[in-house]
Amino acid sequence: MNSRQRTVVVSGSASGMGAATVARLRSDGQQVLGIDRHDAEIVADLSTASGRSVAIDEVRRLAGDSIEGLVTWAGVAGLSDVAGSLLASVNYFGTVELLQGLRPLLAEGDAPSAIAISSNSTTCQPGIPMSLVDMCLDGDEEGARHAADELGALVTYPATKLSLARWVRRNAPGALWAGAGITLNVIVPGAIETPMLQATRDDPTIGKFVDAFPIPVGRTGSPRELSDVVSFLLGPSARFCCGSLFFIDGGTDALIHPDDMPVPM
Repeated sequence: MNSRQRTVVVSGSASGMGAATVARLRSDGQQVLGIDRHDAEIVADLSTASGRSVAIDEVRRLAGDSIEGLVTWAGVAGLSDVAGSLLASVNYFGTVELLQGLRPLLAEGDAPSAIAISSNSTTCQPGIPMSLVDMCLDGDEEGARHAADELGALVTYPATKLSLARWVRRNAPGALWAGAGITLNVIVPGAIETPMLQATRDDPTIGKFVDAFPIPVGRTGSPRELSDVVSFLLGPSARFCCGSLFFIDGGTDALIHPDDMPVPM
């Protein structure tokens, strides 16, 4: 039996759902390497190519030849005073590069799993610019950054999160992920009480809509509830999950789109 302590990398570890995930995994007895711009084992800025390289190199240095898990909570909110290019670089390109860069270490781990973070804005917010989604999926960061600045952060946010979910769906069943024994899935949160949600409430353009959004269970979610889902997906009971999207949003997506999934052939 392999007695090595499991090592999980968590980006966006300093606050919100990332911090809750770090606390939960450490309480489970796992070693956690956090990545964030401050207050983390690895301080790096995922909005830049150099920052991504630092993050990947530091994981290799601290973890050695293998890791068992990766959870990509790092992300930027779609606020009216934030540049869309920042969202494109962090939410999509920074996340994908981290997934790709750490995949070889996952492949050497014991029952490894990776979890990407999308958003239910992908199905609940109108007017998502599909041209930006295409640029992301084509790997055109320069073009995506330019388009995102023109479009603005409010619509860039769901576009980046939709792109990420589609990237996972396209790659999870393939030889480099499932074929290498790595489960790759997506958590799709709704309104979770975090500093990011509060910043959205405080936004002068969209703040008034935040608490008017329908949540059938009658409340917002907590970071701890999301960390519980992460713990499950990283564990042995989720080994048959591959490329799945887990909507943890209190029923909002189901309320708005009851017949959209499953889609028959």
